[in-house]
Amino acid sequence: MISENTSSSRGPGDLPGLPTRWVLARVSGPSMSPTVRHGDRLLVRRLGPADPVISGDVVLARFPGRPDLLVVKRVQRATSGGHWVQGDNALVADDSRAFGAAIVVGRVVGRLWPRPGRLPAGPRLD
Repeated sequence: MISENTSSSRGPGDLPGLPTRWVLARVSGPSMSPTVRHGDRLLVRRLGPADPVISGDVVLARFPGRPDLLVVKRVQRATSGGHWVQGDNALVADDSRAFGAAIVVGRVVGRLWPRPGRLPAGPRLD
């Protein structure tokens, strides 16, 4: 889950999008541990409707049934109505297992704080 409100523009499916091309997001919660941890600051690039989303990408997404919830998750696959996204921590299910397909609004480019750099690869998607 993301703690900042970054929802001033509209995204695909008329869900709130990201207000600018680049967004700084602060992670709240353990759903992406160990890849992303509570308190991490992430640099996110807004995605447009024509931008590709690939399985394994770490993204910001919204669920049509919960448009107020902005989450950081890993894309598992494309599905009707959006993408199936899940956290790397299998014990936390605030993802597509609970809310269905998500609309991806941004791609996480890297972590800015506390350990700057690219995110490590996630679990295999075989």
